[in-house]
Amino acid sequence: MRIASRSVRDSDHTFGNEEPRKGRKTTVTNTAVPVGLPTAGWLDPAELACDPYPSYERLRRETPVAWAPAVKKVLISTFEGCSFGERHPEIFSSNVSGGTMAKALGGRPLIRKDDPEHASERAPMNRTLRPKQIMEIWADKFEINARRYLAEMVSNSQGAADLNAAYAAPLAAKNLCDMVGMPDVEPLDLARWSVDFIAGTGNVLDRQDIWDRCERSRAECDAALDETVARLRRHPDPSITSMLLEGGMAEDQVRNNIKLTISGGMNEPQHMITNMVWLLDRSPDQKAAVLADPGLWKQAFTEAARLFSPIGMITRQTIADVEIQGVAIPAGTQIGMILSSANRDSTQFTNPDQFDIHRPPGTNLAFGSGVHQCAGKWAAQKAIGDIAVPLLYRELPGLKRDKSQQEIWDGWVFRGLTSLPVVW
Repeated sequence: MRIASRSVRDSDHTFGNEEPRKGRKTTVTNTAVPVGLPTAGWLDPAELACDPYPSYERLRRETPVAWAPAVKKVLISTFEGCSFGERHPEIFSSNVSGGTMAKALGGRPLIRKDDPEHASERAPMNRTLRPKQIMEIWADKFEINARRYLAEMVSNSQGAADLNAAYAAPLAAKNLCDMVGMPDVEPLDLARWSVDFIAGTGNVLDRQDIWDRCERSRAECDAALDETVARLRRHPDPSITSMLLEGGMAEDQVRNNIKLTISGGMNEPQHMITNMVWLLDRSPDQKAAVLADPGLWKQAFTEAARLFSPIGMITRQTIADVEIQGVAIPAGTQIGMILSSANRDSTQFTNPDQFDIHRPPGTNLAFGSGVHQCAGKWAAQKAIGDIAVPLLYRELPGLKRDKSQQEIWDGWVFRGLTSLPVVW
C-alpha cells in the first residue's frame, strides 16, 4: 500500500473547517462513480441484512477494494486494508461530506471530525471512560442494574423469555441512562432513540420513514437534554454529559455527542449480551471451560466481538490519492471500511468463522483502532463481559436457547440479535 505522490500537504483538500494554505475554504466532496476501480455491482443490501458474511467473503476473495453502487461507497473488506485506513487518519478523513450520521443525529458529532478537533472533543469524555474510571465510578452501577433486570426477567416469566427484550436491551439502556447523566429517563425510551439513530446512520437507501423516526427521537432526546444540561450545570457529576459541559464544549455540540453516545452506547452492549449467549450455547465445550474458569470471560467477550463485530462498517473519506492492495483510490472518495469482514479475514485469523475463546492473543478491529477507537470499549467489556453475561450463568445455570422459537438477526452496518428466546 502506498500514498500517491500528491501528498496530504500538497492536496487542495483540508480537514474539517481548517483553512487551506491559500486562505480559501474547501470541502471534501465524494466522487459519485470513481473511474477505473473494480466494481462489486452484485452486492445487495438486502442480502447483507439477511446474512452479510458470504458477501464479505466474496469481496475479500474477488475485489477486496471495490466500488459498490448499491451503497455508493468504495468498500475495503480485508484486515490489511482496514488496518491501513485506521492507521492513516491523515488520508482517511472522518469528516465525511453528505453522510447519513449527521442527518440522523441532527449535527456533526466528534466521530465525524479529525484531530485536533476530534481529540479536543473526545478528551473530556475519556475522563469518565478510561479503565480506572470504569472500575471506580461505573462497575458497581453496572452490577446493580444487571441484578435488577435479571430479577425482573425471572419474576415476569415462567422459565422462558426473550433475552434481548427482557434483559439485554433494558440493561444496556439503563447503564447508558446512568452514564450520560439521564437517570430519570425511561430506559426503553432511550433504547428507542438509539434504534432510530442507528437506523438513520445506516439509512443508505434514504428511506423517508426512517428520517421521520429520527426527527421524532431527536425532539424527545433534546427535550430530555434540556433538563439534563440545566441540572448538570448546577450539580456536576461523573456522567459523560457533565464531563463535556465541564470541558467547555458548546451546548449544541454536547447534544450532538450525547446523541452519538446514545446510538452506539446502547446498540453495541445490547448485541454483545445476546451474541455471547448465542455463541456459548452453540459451543458447549467452550461454555463449560469459561464457566469452570472465570478468567476466560475476557477472552470470550473479545472473541464474540471479533466474530460478530457490533460496529460492522465505518465510513471515511480520502483527502489524498492512495493505493490500497494495488487499487488506486482518488482523493474525495467515500470509503466503507467493513470491520466485520476484516475480522473474518483468513490471512489474519485461523479458521476465522469459528468461535474460539482459546484463540491466540492478537488484534481485532471490533471496536475500531487508532484515534477513533470506540470510546465505550472498556465500559462494554466491564458491563457485559465481566458482569452481565457471567451473572446470567451464575444465577441461571440452566440457561439455553429455546430452539422451539425463532431467533431474529438484523442489520449489517450494525448487526446483532434483536430477539433471542431462551429457557432455564
